[in-house]
Amino acid sequence: MTAPTPTGAAPGAAKTTSPGQPQEHAYSSPLPTPRPHLGHALASEWTKMVSVRSTLWTLGSFFLTVVGIGLLFVTQTSSPDYVEISYTTPALFGLLVGQIAMMVLGVLTITSEHASGLVRTTFTAAPERHRVLTAKYLVFGITAFVTTVGSVFLVGIAAALVHGGSDAGVHRIGEWSGSLLGCFYVTLLGVLALSVGALVRHSAGAIAVMLGVVTLPPVIGAMLSYWEASEPLGRAIVEHNVPTALIQLFGMKESATGGPAPSTVSHMAIILLVTAGAVAASYLTVARRDV
Repeated sequence: MTAPTPTGAAPGAAKTTSPGQPQEHAYSSPLPTPRPHLGHALASEWTKMVSVRSTLWTLGSFFLTVVGIGLLFVTQTSSPDYVEISYTTPALFGLLVGQIAMMVLGVLTITSEHASGLVRTTFTAAPERHRVLTAKYLVFGITAFVTTVGSVFLVGIAAALVHGGSDAGVHRIGEWSGSLLGCFYVTLLGVLALSVGALVRHSAGAIAVMLGVVTLPPVIGAMLSYWEASEPLGRAIVEHNVPTALIQLFGMKESATGGPAPSTVSHMAIILLVTAGAVAASYLTVARRDV
């Protein structure tokens, strides 16, 4: 015999059953509950990026620095100057400064969440931390590459329009592909900064590490070159660092030591290996610690 429904019970409420009997009415949410996937994480990270003012400031300063200094260089050169350099070379001088803004953005992409405590909410909503970190890398990497290519090629197109006469010599499509490698190199620097931020979890500390990665090798290489015993190591460091790599990728082939310039393949291999190692370390670290 079924127990009577208590007075005042809400209509449609589940009936109380004795142990061992199946529940007559199981609750189901009226809201859709799709299984979370990488697309959701990408949408979340994109929303974070475009809604934070630091993103607009850093990307804007990067774009204005590269384009502004590049166009200034274009106005100060003549057509015969481009016999030895490519049309995208003027963007190099702005890029050597603007890369700092790109590295800062890479750091802030993750350290800002640690500073505000939002990372706890993020990992609570998405417990699979590898998916969150992958989304950060993808969103930042694509944004950084598109911004870098846009600013560099804008300067290159301006140089081609202003100095595109016969006095500038013959320019082939290959010089533009070399500039694409340079843009990819700067993007990898930003990805490296993001991974350092994931490891350090502190904005100032991660930015200091990245500034050391860019500025210290030329100084250390020059110091080591003074002693005969360390001269080969010093020469190798001078020829394989961030400024030298960008200079050669953007069409200026002279070696910093006066000898033959190293291959651009070696520059790309170094940045790829260093970035891949830092990214792998960030995945291992983020998965093991609390936040």
